[in-house]
Amino acid sequence: MEVLKKDNFAYGIFTGLVVPVLSFFGYYYWKFSLFTFGDFIHALQGNKQLITAITIPCLLLNIVLFTLHINGQRDKTAKGIFTVTLIYAVSALVFKFFG
Repeated sequence: MEVLKKDNFAYGIFTGLVVPVLSFFGYYYWKFSLFTFGDFIHALQGNKQLITAITIPCLLLNIVLFTLHINGQRDKTAKGIFTVTLIYAVSALVFKFFG
């Protein structure tokens, strides 16, 4: 798969953005599919502990991707993934404590 061999910061940003979003929806369907998506979002706003429960698996996938790219010597892509992971993590903390 040629696309996985890219070493590009923009590709890392894109991958780092998409994977947690897919994980978020996967978590919703796995744990909360009995509720509407709107109810799920409302529950997130009312239960700050749920944010941590969702953030961890979402960012864990980014950490796995980061590790795979570092081990594959695709440092530019890894930097993009790392950058987005930090942004997601800080955003989750801000939302949890100040949102």
